[in-house]
Amino acid sequence: MKSQLEEILQKVHKGELTPDEAVKELKYYPYEDMGIAKIDHHRELRRGFPEIVFGLGKTREQIIKISRSIINNGSNLLVTKVEPEDYQNIKKDIPEAQYNTMAKTIYYKIKTPPPGNGKIAIITAGTSDIPIAEEAAVTCDLLGNDYEKIYDIGVAGIHRLFGEYDRIKEAKVIITIAGMEGALPSVVAGLIDVPLIAVPSSVGYGASFNGLTALLAMLNSCPGGVAVVNIDNGFGAAYMASLINHL
Repeated sequence: MKSQLEEILQKVHKGELTPDEAVKELKYYPYEDMGIAKIDHHRELRRGFPEIVFGLGKTREQIIKISRSIINNGSNLLVTKVEPEDYQNIKKDIPEAQYNTMAKTIYYKIKTPPPGNGKIAIITAGTSDIPIAEEAAVTCDLLGNDYEKIYDIGVAGIHRLFGEYDRIKEAKVIITIAGMEGALPSVVAGLIDVPLIAVPSSVGYGASFNGLTALLAMLNSCPGGVAVVNIDNGFGAAYMASLINHL
């Protein structure tokens, strides 16, 4: 890694490589091989956002090691799907890390990311969908977006949605989270002229099949402009919304 970087810098110094060409070369600069993980520190350069850690399935020690590497590189930290008891142990090693209890996310903002160009509305059908919405909200914030939460306006009381319409129509991108039959994204999409990202949640009784019913309903949405992410994937929805909001 060091020799490759020195070679690039020497070429710039000699005029064999322009600064812009050097930046392009650095977009593919090697990762940090920690054995348990290969930390892609230059993802922030290539994609605009640093590597984000999926906590589920990782040990506390692995999360600590990966998180410390990201922080030491000067990047913002976001770890999703972390249980509260795991956070308490991780905080002993990374005291600067904060935790959103509902979202089950660890985060640490070292620097202010480039701001988005508009506002992202994060909508839930019901109160039970809020944990997924909170994961989306934390992600939106870490990626530099202004956002607004609009919770519990599902189709069981559709008048609640119209009461929030003025706030909804101000958004550049909309994230809509719903379980049960997953109808809310289609309803919202029929009222707005901006992209909508639908998130099926695993909320519901037996025939909801842990979010599969909502997923299939959203994939079959009639209005145009609806994109669908995986079940309970608030992070994925927010990442996509942020990309759109930074265009």
